Amino acid sequence: MDHRILQIQNHPLSLQTKNKVQHTEQPKVSFKEALEKEANLVISKHAQKRLDERNISIQDSKWKQIQMKISEAKTKGIRDSLVVTNNAALIVNVPNNTVITAMNREEASSQIFTNINGTIILD
Repeated sequence: MDHRILQIQNHPLSLQTKNKVQHTEQPKVSFKEALEKEANLVISKHAQKRLDERNISIQDSKWKQIQMKISEAKTKGIRDSLVVTNNAALIVNVPNNTVITAMNREEASSQIFTNINGTIILD
């Protein structure tokens, strides 16, 4: 009698290799586009109306600076932030990258801000 264990080629418990399906379809949105969309600051209709009513203009360079600070605030877990600039105060919902409302600095100095868990001051 032979006491050696013989290898069975087609054992039912042997690992079966599955053919991987290759997806040749290109993604509809590139990573760069998705990242830019995520980083862009959106101004709500209400905030745009307030900016127009109060004649508040913010330069593109300042918007970029605000966007960078909002991205930084997002990494720190801030949800709603007060952003104070030289001529304006903005309330921003950080997870949605959305400016909720805007007011000029003089008006903001007499206000009490609630439900804010972060402040960004830009000069």
